[in-house]
Amino acid sequence: MLKLDGRRLYLCTADRSDLAGFLAACLRGGVDLVQLRDKALDAKPLLERARLARDVCRDHGVPFILNDRPDLALEVEADGVHVGQADAPAALARRILGPDAIVGLSTHAPAEMDEASGMQGVDYVSAGPVSETPTKPGRAGVGLDYVRYAAAHAAHPFYVTGGVTPETVPAMAAAGASRFVVVRYLTEAADPEAAARRLRDAIDGA
Repeated sequence: MLKLDGRRLYLCTADRSDLAGFLAACLRGGVDLVQLRDKALDAKPLLERARLARDVCRDHGVPFILNDRPDLALEVEADGVHVGQADAPAALARRILGPDAIVGLSTHAPAEMDEASGMQGVDYVSAGPVSETPTKPGRAGVGLDYVRYAAAHAAHPFYVTGGVTPETVPAMAAAGASRFVVVRYLTEAADPEAAARRLRDAIDGA
């Protein structure tokens, strides 16, 4: 399995009609970790789309993560799974996927970060969303103070989420972030490869 060393630009995307081409463009632009997160697809079509995404990622030597479903991640031979606070426990995901898989966990508050720090089998956590985002309806932004908390207290590598753009990266980096999850800046881009390159340059420069 491909691990996380040096991987700092993490794309999270729902399924889309041009999924293969979109992912390839983002990977050429500098994305080095990919998660497929689609809450609308039933298991069978999700498996089909996850296999397609996995193949594109493998062609580029980039880990592929499936959201929420360790059972389906096992079936498609994904490199790992990402679970939220209300999803399958990270410990269960580890048992299902084995010792070499990547297991990620969402956190949104200091208490969740502290709990994650004591968990065995978690490879990384996400911290956010820094600003309110349509991908997490009803969840208020946590602001840069939570990024500072994560930088000071996280026992695992952490990826900051929510509102990541070339313009916001410097302030996030100043707060202690070095790894970033991007959604809308790439999923809504007219030229995903160019957008990914701009974002990668901002991350590398920060």
